[in-house]
Amino acid sequence: MKTLYLDLFFFLNLLADYLICLSAGRLCSLQLRRGRYCLSALFGAVYAALSVLPGFAFLSAPFWRLCSALVMGMLAFFGEARPLRCILTMLAVAALFGGALYALLPAAGGHRLFSLRKLLAVFFFCYGLLKFFSHTRQRWDGQRKAQVKLVFHGREAAFSALVDSGNSLRCPDTGESALIVSPPALRPIFQEHTLILEELSPIDLVEALSQLPEYAGRLRLIPFRSLGGSGLVPVFRPEQIWIDGKEAGDLLVAVSREARGNGFEAII
Repeated sequence: MKTLYLDLFFFLNLLADYLICLSAGRLCSLQLRRGRYCLSALFGAVYAALSVLPGFAFLSAPFWRLCSALVMGMLAFFGEARPLRCILTMLAVAALFGGALYALLPAAGGHRLFSLRKLLAVFFFCYGLLKFFSHTRQRWDGQRKAQVKLVFHGREAAFSALVDSGNSLRCPDTGESALIVSPPALRPIFQEHTLILEELSPIDLVEALSQLPEYAGRLRLIPFRSLGGSGLVPVFRPEQIWIDGKEAGDLLVAVSREARGNGFEAII
């Protein structure tokens, strides 16, 4: 008769689910939101523990497993630019982890219960492999991404930015460089006013936000020139900004709907 230690079972599921969410976030080139991944993993671990308790065996049915996976995905990736893609990636990573464990069954003598050491080794091996693959893919794509966090009006936004040596946007008066950010990445800062950033022209945008006391006088327009033409772009000065954990100096933030792509929401 096999004995299942509920506390160990809970811990293993918590760790595995967290690594699955973290791996999916890396593969999708997201700004890693570890707190949300912990919350998602906690839900998954509680579900797994309940499913082995007497009276809750129905939770192990495929339907409830799928529902649990979808809830985990929403907890981890709701609010991302393409949440469905992230959730499908999470499911694929979970399948990889499960496949790796199944492949090791012969090495465990056919037993489905592994030692804690073996389980941890499998989880971290798969996570390391996926992390390596994520970095390698970025090098093949010729894209280097940076993690950006900025504070404006006391609110904080975090997102991934494409490091583009061709970005030469500068303020003509001061010579300061500008980070170009898409409106969705700034939603935590502008909140219900994000729609203004997405729909209005640069001139109308600055005029509309200048009517709000918290933004009055804090946004202005600077000219830009690119292969696609020239025009004006709204900019503001953040209170603080970090790039890959290092505080950046005098760096403006420009708002543009064009500053997003596969795995990034801004251009440096």
